[in-house]
Formats: sequence, C-alpha cells, structure tokens
Amino acid sequence: MICYEYILQFEKEVTYVWARQWSVMTYLYLAVRYFGISLAIICACWGGLFYMPEAVSRGIFLFMQWGISFYSCLTKVILIWRLYALYNQSKPVLYVLLGLFLPVVALYITVDILLWSRSSAISMQVIVITPNIKYCTAFFHTGPMLAIYTSIPIICYDILLVVLAIVVLRKHLKDRKGLKLKPNTFVVVIIRYHVVYFVLNLAIQIIMTVLWANLSTVAINLMFVFYDTAPYIIVPRLIISIWETHAKDNCVHVSTTFEDCVCWTSPPILEQHEMDPCVV
Repeated sequence: MICYEYILQFEKEVTYVWARQWSVMTYLYLAVRYFGISLAIICACWGGLFYMPEAVSRGIFLFMQWGISFYSCLTKVILIWRLYALYNQSKPVLYVLLGLFLPVVALYITVDILLWSRSSAISMQVIVITPNIKYCTAFFHTGPMLAIYTSIPIICYDILLVVLAIVVLRKHLKDRKGLKLKPNTFVVVIIRYHVVYFVLNLAIQIIMTVLWANLSTVAINLMFVFYDTAPYIIVPRLIISIWETHAKDNCVHVSTTFEDCVCWTSPPILEQHEMDPCVV
C-alpha cells in the first residue's frame, strides 16, 4: 500500500520537490516520506510469516517503536512550522509551541524506554504455526496504564495545535467578511489539514491504548493495518496537495525571508492595501 501510494505521488514529488528550491518544509517532507516508507517496510517484514531469530526480532521491534515515536514528533514539527507562518511568523508563538513540545518529546522517550526497551517489560517468543512456518512476536509484561497516562498530555498538545489553527481561521474569516472578500484558499486548506492531522494523531493514540484490551485477532490486525499505513500515506500527501494547490494559483510575489512558505496572492492593484499571506 505504501509503495503504491508512493508511485501515485512520484510525479508530483518530482515537480514540487526535486524541481524547485528547497526549503524547511521540503526537508520535513523528505523526512516523513522516506523515513515513513522505510519504517512501513520494516513493520511489514517484522509482521510477516517468516522466521527471525529472537535477537534480530527484538532489535527490529525496538527500531519500529522508536521510529514511530520519531515520526509522530516530525508531524508535530510540521504543524508548529505552519502555525508559525499562519501567525505572521510570530516568535512568541513559535517559542511557546516549541517550549511545550519539548515535554512531549520527553514523554515519547520515557514511554519508549520504560514500555518497550527494558528487557523486563517485553520479551520475544517464537510462534509455531506449522513445522515450516514460525515467526517471532512480542509479549508485554507491563500494564497499559503508562501508555494511557502518557497519551493524555500528547492529546492535549494536539488539541492546543488545532485550537490555535481554528482561532486563526475565525480571525481570517472575520477580517475577509469585513472587507467583503472571499476567504484565502490556502488558509482554509491548511486549517482543514490541521484538523486532519489532529484526527489522525488522536486515532493513533486511541489505537495504542485499545491494543492492550483483549481484542480478537482480526480486530487487532485491522488496527495494525491502519496504524502501519495511514500516517505514512496521509502526512506526505497533505504536504504535496498544498504545494499542488499553490501551483494552480497566480502568485504575485514569493517572500524571500520565509523561503517558499509565504505567498502574496493579491492582485498588483491591491498589493499595497491587502497583503494576504498563505502558507505553502
């Protein structure tokens, strides 16, 4: 699924990434795209029905768990970067978001150490289906409360990010209504994608908690299908779609101080009266 998605988006990636000047968002896109593909392939191999030695299986499992946490942090950095642009490159907003983001990173690291990395918390065991089919799987020796408690601050931080985005949208709609102008397409699109990010991150946190329940094998496998594919498809696709939307618009001026993240979309006649920033 991930490879098929990459093939579908490859032409757009060449057009909007490789054939244009690189920016901070370009590096973030490449990180989530190619690290996501690598992580998805490793997850698929580890979950496949072929044998891995216990030591190898444990190492791959730990890389997966730490990698998923790192990927989640990357998605939050993208949201912070876009909010920084939406708030007219406000340094206080950026510093507050980064200051609150550091404890979130610390929580991810704490969970990865206490819940996944300790030998007493997890063990790898061989599951034998037939004499010729066997594979390693993980067995947990700790309860779900650590994962549940640590997910609460992370969800609260996600709520803060989406609330700040909605506040920008309300102000933007109010200002445009006063000027009797239509809302800026890019502002609306970006806020919409912030909401999608929030729903995705919330779903992942819920799945991480629900996986501790005594669910059927079918239900667990369906959750893992979503957990191991959706983030690596949705996150880079949303970045590409914003660039594609911008490419179809007539852009008067591109800011050099904020690379390609700010675009002035007003007509030349109104440029002195209505400078309308949009995050690309």
